[in-house]
Amino acid sequence: MNIIQDWNEKGLVEDRVIEHLKSLGYTYESGALLDQERDTHMEVVLKQRLTQAIQRLNPWINENNLNKVVRSMTHLDTTNLMEANQHFHEVLINKLSVQQDVGKGRKSQTVELIDFDNIDNNEFLVVDQFSVTNAQGTIRPDVMVFVNGFPLVVIECKSPTLPPDEQIPQGVKQLSRYQRENESLFYYNQFMISTSNDRAKVGTIGSNLQHYTEWKDPYPRTISEIGANPSSQDILVTGMLVKERLFDLIRNFIVYEPEDGRVIKKIGRYQQYRAVNRAVHRILHADKPQERGGVIWATQGSGKSLSMVFLATKLRRIAELKNPTIVVVTDRQDLDQQITNTFRRCGFPNPQQAGSVSELRDYLNQGPGATIMTLVQKFQESEDEESFPEQTTSENVIVLVDESHRSQYSSLALNMRMALPNATYIGFTGTPIDKKDKSTRRTFGDYIDKYPIEQAVEDGATVPIFYESRLVDLHVQGETIDQLFDRFFREYSEEDRERIKKKYATEEAITASPKRVRNIVLDIIEHFEQHIQPNGFKAQIVAVSREAAVMYKQMLDELSNYQSKVIMSAGHNDEKHLKDHHISKQEEKQVIQRFKKPMHEDELSFLIVCDKLLTGFDAPIEQVMYLDKPLKEHNLLQAIARTNRTYNKKTYGLIVDYFGVSRFLEEALGVFHEEDIKGALSDIDAEIPKLQTRHRKAMRFFDYQNRDDLDGCLAILEPEDIRNEFDTAFKQFSESMDMVMPNPKAKPYLEDLRWLGKVRKLAKSRYHVEEGMDISDCGEKVRQLIEEHVYATTPEVLFEPIDILSNRFEEKLDEIKTPESKAAEMEHALKHEIRIKLEENPVLYTSLKERLEELIERRKERQMTIEELLEEYRDMIHEMRNNAEESKDHGFEPKQYPFFQLLEKELASNEEESLKELTHIITEIIVDHAVIDWVEKDDVKREMRKKIKRQLRASNCPNKQVENLTLQLMNLAEVHYKQIGY
Repeated sequence: MNIIQDWNEKGLVEDRVIEHLKSLGYTYESGALLDQERDTHMEVVLKQRLTQAIQRLNPWINENNLNKVVRSMTHLDTTNLMEANQHFHEVLINKLSVQQDVGKGRKSQTVELIDFDNIDNNEFLVVDQFSVTNAQGTIRPDVMVFVNGFPLVVIECKSPTLPPDEQIPQGVKQLSRYQRENESLFYYNQFMISTSNDRAKVGTIGSNLQHYTEWKDPYPRTISEIGANPSSQDILVTGMLVKERLFDLIRNFIVYEPEDGRVIKKIGRYQQYRAVNRAVHRILHADKPQERGGVIWATQGSGKSLSMVFLATKLRRIAELKNPTIVVVTDRQDLDQQITNTFRRCGFPNPQQAGSVSELRDYLNQGPGATIMTLVQKFQESEDEESFPEQTTSENVIVLVDESHRSQYSSLALNMRMALPNATYIGFTGTPIDKKDKSTRRTFGDYIDKYPIEQAVEDGATVPIFYESRLVDLHVQGETIDQLFDRFFREYSEEDRERIKKKYATEEAITASPKRVRNIVLDIIEHFEQHIQPNGFKAQIVAVSREAAVMYKQMLDELSNYQSKVIMSAGHNDEKHLKDHHISKQEEKQVIQRFKKPMHEDELSFLIVCDKLLTGFDAPIEQVMYLDKPLKEHNLLQAIARTNRTYNKKTYGLIVDYFGVSRFLEEALGVFHEEDIKGALSDIDAEIPKLQTRHRKAMRFFDYQNRDDLDGCLAILEPEDIRNEFDTAFKQFSESMDMVMPNPKAKPYLEDLRWLGKVRKLAKSRYHVEEGMDISDCGEKVRQLIEEHVYATTPEVLFEPIDILSNRFEEKLDEIKTPESKAAEMEHALKHEIRIKLEENPVLYTSLKERLEELIERRKERQMTIEELLEEYRDMIHEMRNNAEESKDHGFEPKQYPFFQLLEKELASNEEESLKELTHIITEIIVDHAVIDWVEKDDVKREMRKKIKRQLRASNCPNKQVENLTLQLMNLAEVHYKQIGY
């Protein structure tokens, strides 16, 4: 056996997945063997196996109903992929029904498609190379998981020999293409996996690359139980595809949530799965209700609300809990509404929102099975009375408390516990408190699960938050308000100073002084313009008071063209300048929706607040919070977490501090366990060591090369593998620079960043790279720097490849000094030309492609000199140029000649003159039928195909060639005659 041959995608990844699944009890079948069971390759459900499963799970079903069920499940009647996928998932979970008499008259009978309770009562298959064909062609996913004939999981494998940053993206790209080209396969899909063994991520239909996530914990197993040094793939397969785990995920951890006018399918992440199942284990196995509770600690932005939905869903299904009453408690109206909406949007059945104290009491007394959403403030008889009577002594009540760090140490929390004395209390928090008078763990019990900030950032569930103090010239440092006041009012008597101070010299008044606010607004505008707006992100300004918030708005309007809105509570006695900014609840919702949209859809750039939207507010597009308010303790960490949500190309959140909250930061973090808040805030300085390392990695490629010798630098990047390594190193370096700028500590690296960007862009031109080696994927700040530098320093550079057939290409070659560089330029120009012309003339360019590959191989093996290679390349270019002349010599227009060359290749036995005549006839058929948009019109293409086939048969084309040759001619027609109807 050749070991090296096994070091590929199949040997290292695909076979390993299959063997792993076989060890978990799956049966292996090859796609080729399953083809024998299918009527056609268009079928994606294994109909025979589905039929057998339905008969096994529903032995009472008659043949007529069996056929009806099979047909309904293989012909889903929906309008789009997501709708079909959601419909199938609902049927799988909630079952379907048929009318049938099973001995007590004709009644509605429930049909099971999968037996979730008895795992072994189902058929689990792992299948490789399963082909699915439709009008758009054939797709062949690497590995698929079928349960009872349904294709529930698709796994795309990529070679671990690819560059590390391409392994998962290539798999995801392929999965996205499969979804576009063959929707019906994905009607039944529960999730997809992209894996290279070393790296493995999971996503759902419609997921972009950034939404694919790792599965880092194989709970309830441990990593060490899987084996020595398990790969990312091993952990994911163990965590998600053990049969019990797969069924648990399908039943309890998949939701379809409408967002911005479309439905998003979401599957629980590993930490959500672990937290929910640990909570369930504690509830089921603790001796007393008081020991069944605890704290689920999850960083803000990492999916706490969805974890509550998943837990409530699972609790409803557990028979031992006998349909418990679930009470979801928050302490703020906006949070209560938000979490109620989350439950409703995710399709959770009948969550009841308590609108009043009496309504809450009614809901608590209606018996088991209710799901009640309430504010903790409703656990009181009236505003005057503090007590709240006992409502139920049932142990079958589970209370899920959101933001449990905040309001669960008060008399209201005591009322709740008196009302529900035997309930189980589970606290969800992003910032657990642990100090003498307030302790989340003492209140709820020990931790059930912890998902700290640092882990969330590492997983990509949230982005890191950087902190930047901007107090210079904006805040008088080192002076107390008393010192400041005494300096301003030194001419007054001590008694008068004291009287004025009490009335006017509050910290709030000084913070909101117009001159100071104006200076800050000017700084905000400059900072936003340079560092936030170029990347398409938005901002929140936090003011010390409602007066200050309105002042920020007025000055922002006066000094810039940026759109902004104030969101604040309304006061009954507000003066006109405050009343002008009162908005209704509905208007507030609309403003928030506008703010969440990309900048090109809505230019609302700033939200200005004082108390609102500092907690429970998710706007992933927000990158920066300009903070001018003395926030403390958990309020401070809650507020800054508004910037940590993930968003496309967002690599960090930023807090710009104008007030000086750093003096509260240490105190705030002291309230929490050190390990829990590790990484909560990073000073920009923390990125400098990483920046230095990444700078070194990018520069090392040119350590022994004169930087002024451009040809020499580009020659280093000629091998594709080296170019890809350099590309990865440059992206990482530019990402760190994007984070650190505008900090002056980025300055020593600016010249190198510009120079590397120039080399990278010139490499794109030299080697005709169409993807990857460009700078569109860099942060906008970095991109602008590089663009300015390249155009400023190298105006003569041509970034677009010169047409290999033009005279300018010869001029360009003459400028290149070394034969090796000349050969590299010619090789990559040939590759580029072949790539873009292959569709136009497959006969000529396939032949040239094979010849080029042979020459490259011969040169690698030193079978020819560099001079001989250059001569061969010149011959190939000459052949390309002569093709147009040959076309005229044969009496064809340039677009007709590829048709003649194809017919000449495929019908080699025919005489040249008859082939010329056939070429003219076929191109005339195409022109005659090529109406406007003809390539989109099936009836036109059908008629065109029919006439071409008839003509081929009349020209003695062998029957077995007619179909394939017609397809090739139609492909050429779509390339050369697509626009003829215009």
